Amino acid sequence: MNKNSIASVTSANKAAWEASAHLHKSGDGWAKLIEAAGRPGFSVLDGTVTEILQRLNVEGRRAVQVGCNNARELISLASLGGVPALGIDQSGGFLAQGRELAQAAGLDIKLLEANIYDLPEGLGRFDLVFITIGVLSWMPDLPEFFRIIAGLMEENAVLVIYETHPFLEVFNPHGVNPHEPGFSYFAREPQVVTQAITYDGKDHGSVEPSYWFIHPLGEIVTACIQAGLKLVELKEYPHSNREPEYDIYADRSAQVPMSYSLVASK
Repeated sequence: MNKNSIASVTSANKAAWEASAHLHKSGDGWAKLIEAAGRPGFSVLDGTVTEILQRLNVEGRRAVQVGCNNARELISLASLGGVPALGIDQSGGFLAQGRELAQAAGLDIKLLEANIYDLPEGLGRFDLVFITIGVLSWMPDLPEFFRIIAGLMEENAVLVIYETHPFLEVFNPHGVNPHEPGFSYFAREPQVVTQAITYDGKDHGSVEPSYWFIHPLGEIVTACIQAGLKLVELKEYPHSNREPEYDIYADRSAQVPMSYSLVASK
């Protein structure tokens, strides 16, 4: 994908996220999150990714989270002894929330508003790059994305990805037949999303159009390796780590993969 096309997609996605940011501070969920962030050992990480990070011994590792949203997961790394050094996101609205959370947690974290495809120079390199749910599918160019990720890594650094399994993307939980594929796993054109972007499964109306990509697992792994990273492990899971409406695909006799983790090293 050429630079103009990448810029067009990322600009549209930024506008949609900015228009949705305020919804993540509505209700009592935000107040509870702020309160929880001020307690010792604060973490919103589930057991799966916590076990991975503990096994990799992230204690003392300087971490950058790409697509950090409001930095709640980046802040959570401190509970495992990691050093949450930098969060990168292109939504200033979410980063403002991240600063509130970091202040509540008593942490001094640099939060950078930037397009991952156009990062400023001089950011340095890190011992841990952390990527979680809902980042890769917003990326229009995987090979370039992983090339940039590799450039953020020190020698012997690790990359940890904990994401939705791309196969889950073929289903539409709101469709008439939610258990039949609604999208092709091999579709290359982006899905146009006009709904506000939230995690509670509720309809909050429409915002600016954004673009969501189905990247097959093979393309994700290939882009990672071609960026010069060494694949350490790839695991697939039968549980969801995304919005609650996808829970209908869990705990079935014919179970589909719902999430995965990928660990790579430099």
